[in-house]
Amino acid sequence: MSFISPEYVIFFSVIVPLFFVVNHEWRWLLLLVTSYFFYAYGNMQYVPLIAFSTIVDYIAARAIASSETKSRKNLWLALSICVNLGVLFTFKYLDFINGSVSGVLNLLDIGYNPQPLNWILPIGISFYTFQSMSYTIDVYREKLQPENHFGIMATYVSFFPQLVAGPIERATNLLPQFREVHYFDIDRTVSGLQQILWGFFKKVVIADRVAIYVNAVYNNVHDYTGQHLILATFFFAIQIYCDFSGYSDIAIGTARILGFNLMENFRQPYFAQSVREFWARWHISLSTWFRDYLYIPLGGNRVSVGRNVVNLLIVFVVSGLWHGAGWTFIIWGFLHGLAIAIQAVARHFGIKHIGGESELWRLFRLVGTFAFICFAWIFFRANNFADAQYVVLNLLNFNNADLFAPFAQGLLATHIEFYASLFLIGALCVGDAIIAGWQIEGGFRRIPLIVRWGLYYSMATAVILSGLYGSGAGQFIYFQF
Repeated sequence: MSFISPEYVIFFSVIVPLFFVVNHEWRWLLLLVTSYFFYAYGNMQYVPLIAFSTIVDYIAARAIASSETKSRKNLWLALSICVNLGVLFTFKYLDFINGSVSGVLNLLDIGYNPQPLNWILPIGISFYTFQSMSYTIDVYREKLQPENHFGIMATYVSFFPQLVAGPIERATNLLPQFREVHYFDIDRTVSGLQQILWGFFKKVVIADRVAIYVNAVYNNVHDYTGQHLILATFFFAIQIYCDFSGYSDIAIGTARILGFNLMENFRQPYFAQSVREFWARWHISLSTWFRDYLYIPLGGNRVSVGRNVVNLLIVFVVSGLWHGAGWTFIIWGFLHGLAIAIQAVARHFGIKHIGGESELWRLFRLVGTFAFICFAWIFFRANNFADAQYVVLNLLNFNNADLFAPFAQGLLATHIEFYASLFLIGALCVGDAIIAGWQIEGGFRRIPLIVRWGLYYSMATAVILSGLYGSGAGQFIYFQF
């Protein structure tokens, strides 16, 4: 079930009052049943996978806590990791690995042509396996005691607001909240609705609009050159940010209305002045997951400079693979890892910032970082390596073609869609600047009442009209991961 569907509006409208009516002792059951219904609504066949992962990690965590020897603890931890990664590997990477091996062996004149499985990737599998696995690792590290109540453990893994695309929560933060008594709070509800509205606006009004241009160009890259490729790449940077952060806003706002606090997942990432800072602001729940469960165990920065560079490259190549089973995603991850590794080496030799701290240099670093992020997005968005290569080689190949043409599938005239998109991107930048200083609820409250309600109605109207008459770009991008 998608957040931007009428079904979800009905689902949410029913669940919220039910949650506060049901006795506290049974709210976990309501959340568990509704979360599984939410997940199964589109495709029931993969429900057993999330149940299997939950059962394995519930048993493994309890066994780790009760084991008296280190070797037995290690064995149960290995079981948890192998099961979760095994499920993820089978459904997400098996065809990619088989295809890559087949390509190499065929170059060596060794016949190996396995039939692709072409399995549909279970929605949210990369998210809930990481969340469930981190629980077992934290029990192993003695950061928390294992959850004895299986129902609460299952609710933690499947909690519907963040089940499909995060934030990837930690058991230390979310799990205890299922035992807390939550009361309906009007201020918290208003705050949650404000964040949900902002998320809807970013997704439906901005992301889905610029997606028209992005899809037209990137699905037919050889029909376009220079200016179209640059604009489509820029628009994709906006699309994926508004799409994914919009989902996170809706998830966090929904949970807040129910009384749950989810971790912040985005913090104005395009305001970053370095790639390292970008990753401290972008998909924070994933970047901190890799930091805590991969980068630090590899040695982090407590090793030689050379080893630290290797650790960074490993983490970001794995991050690329987490996003998708393809060489373009690996290249995307490697580019980010390389940029951060270069920065790490520079910091080791005492070079912290290029050009000092003047406003001009800060702007230069911001623009330079954004340009690099956009360049790397080419490999993330391209349908294959050949398309990515074409885009890179033709970025500066300009011609006199109609700049507005890729908006032909939009509702309005192409030039109006183009300028409307630029206006909305400007509004996004202003909104993010305000939120950076005041947060969403604080930002709204500081605006005069009459202007504030004007914004509410304008944003809601734009969401409804875009949903009814827009491009229908539809599903959230990160649902495919």
